[in-house]
Formats: sequence, C-alpha cells, structure tokens
Amino acid sequence: MTIPCCLRVFRVSVVRCCFFLWAFACPKAAAAQAATSDHAAHHTFVLPSFTFEDGTALPQTKVSYGTYGHLNAKKDNVILLPSSYMADHHDNDWLIGPGLALDTTKYFLVATELFGNGHSSSPSNTPDPYHGPRFPRATIRDNVQAVHRLLADELGVNHLVAVLGFSMGAEQAFQWAVSYPDFVDRIIALAGTARCWPHGVVRLESQIGALTSDPEFKEGNYTSPPKQGLHLFGLVWAPWLTSQQWWHDELWRGPTWPPGDTFQAVMAYFSDSLFANLDANDLILQARTWERHDVGTSPGFNGSIERALRSIRARVLYMPVQTDLYFPVSDARAEARFIPRVELVPIPSLWGHVAGGGGDEGSKRFISEKVAAFLRR
Repeated sequence: MTIPCCLRVFRVSVVRCCFFLWAFACPKAAAAQAATSDHAAHHTFVLPSFTFEDGTALPQTKVSYGTYGHLNAKKDNVILLPSSYMADHHDNDWLIGPGLALDTTKYFLVATELFGNGHSSSPSNTPDPYHGPRFPRATIRDNVQAVHRLLADELGVNHLVAVLGFSMGAEQAFQWAVSYPDFVDRIIALAGTARCWPHGVVRLESQIGALTSDPEFKEGNYTSPPKQGLHLFGLVWAPWLTSQQWWHDELWRGPTWPPGDTFQAVMAYFSDSLFANLDANDLILQARTWERHDVGTSPGFNGSIERALRSIRARVLYMPVQTDLYFPVSDARAEARFIPRVELVPIPSLWGHVAGGGGDEGSKRFISEKVAAFLRR
C-alpha cells in the first residue's frame, strides 16, 4: 500500500493530521512507513438516521473507516484510532504494522474518519436539504456516538483496549473516556486536549474568517471554490503549525517536507497548495467541531471540565508537544491535574504540532516507544 503525499493525503487519503500530519509533513517517509504497515480494508458504516446534538436528524449518515489486523474470537483486542483534522483512516499508519507500537499481529485496529472529511458524511457530499452550510453542526460527541454505534451494531465490539488519537483524534479519545468510562481501558492523547481553550478558538475563528471574507464564498453557497479565501486560510495556518524556533532555525530545509528550500517556496506551498483542492464548507465544519469541544459540557457535568476529567477511569497517556501552538503544553498540564490515572509525557521537539503526528524522526521514535510501553503495561 502506498500513501499518496500532500494533497491526496489531505483529502483523497485526506490529510493525515490536524495538522497534517506526519504523512503530510513527511510524504516520502510516510510512503516508506506505509510499505511496512498492514493493508487497510476500507469500509463505510451507514446509519439510517442519526440525530446530532443540534437536533438535526440526518438520513443515511455515513461513517467511513478502515481496519487493520484481525478481530479475535473474544473481540477483546480492539484499538480505536479516531482521525484528526480533515484526515482519513491512514492518519496513524506510521505507528501501524507487525512489531510496531500498534502491532497488527496482536491488535485489531479500527480507524475512523470524522464527519466533514469528505468521506464520512460532510457538507460537500450530503444532498439537499443538508448540503453545504446547511449540514448539521457536528460535535466531537456526535462523532463519538456514531462510532459507538459502528462498534456495537456493526462489529459487535463492546470493549476497547485503547483509543489513540492525534490532535482532534485526541479530543475524541478524551470524550470516549468521559462518555463511555467502562468501554475503554486506556486512552492515548497525542498533541490534543480535553477542551479547545479560548486561545485555540481565536486561531480557528481567524482561519474561518479568511474563508468567509472571500466574496466568492457566498455564505457557503459557492458554485466554484473561494480561491482567495483558501489562499488566506493557508497563510493563517502556516505560522501555527510548527514552532517559532522551527521557522527561526529554518528547519524547512531538508529532503522531505515542506517542498522547497527557500522561505518563499515554503510560503507558496502553504498559501497555494496545502488547501487548494479541499472544500471550504468541510474545512469550516471540522474547525467548528474542533473549537466547540469541551468534555465538561457532556451530560451530567454541568459544564465543569474538572468534574468530567475526574470521572475518567481509563489509564491515560497524555503526550502534548513542548512547542505546540495549537494545544499548548500548559493546557495539558492544567488538565492533567484532575485526571486520576494519568502519565503526562511531553514530546521534546521543535516541530510544534506536527511532532504529535510523528512529523520528525526524533518525535516518531519517542512516541512509538512510549505508546508501545504503555500498551504493554
């Protein structure tokens, strides 16, 4: 299996990350890694009707997902891998394969795709009256509940060894631990928190504003892509993805990612290539899903994130990135105080958010070792 690079990993293989992942950050390395991982079988689970938290009952709601390895007779070897921003089920391929942290000779891996990625039900692929800006306001809890239906109704799975997620996948992992405390033994949160804190909301709203300010956006009813908005969306994204020192030390210079060995080439990549073939309504839907997330607003906790985090029974491996600007390590430390059985293990890297998806070789090794050891325990 070969994982296509860049835009295909972003949409057809839709971006690997919230970031954009390791395959996004290192397309050649991703392709090499993919060669060692088991082939993913792709599936689509269809719910005849699914009611979102906003009250919308969407007919024929689709959850796209991939599976790796084999489900054992007891159905007790399952690890769930929820995807990150605009990613598909190849989001965590760099961790998957015989002898790797997510060993397919031991585990059955179910890798799910968020609403809004263009494969699962999304603004871009849902017919009227729910097409485009009329798509339901999907939340992280909506995604978790739909996947619970997939596991229980489609696969007959009623317990998980672990939930591992990067970025928005980590948001889902925390929600699983709060919404279904007896369903999962462990969660592994890579570069993502249990709430999108205000600083993150400001960033995401600035990116959304870049899209909606384009006259061609037409309140989401565009007939051709809002190209200027997508251009600005990429420019706003660029300074947040890695770290300030990554830019200072010119770590873009190298054989893999991003394409180009000059500052101008890197900027052009972000502004003109990174999001060029993606749907603006899909981008906005997932950004809003991201920014609205807060486990404290789950039923029964009256908006208290402290109470929600204290309710977690699963063991938690919490791995923020020291230089992440999306999900700062300070937010992770503040949350970890309330989680009963947590190991807080910051990832030492200058690659910022990208590091949480294994974006540099040092982070890849560090995460792989910690995840493998955590699962062995």
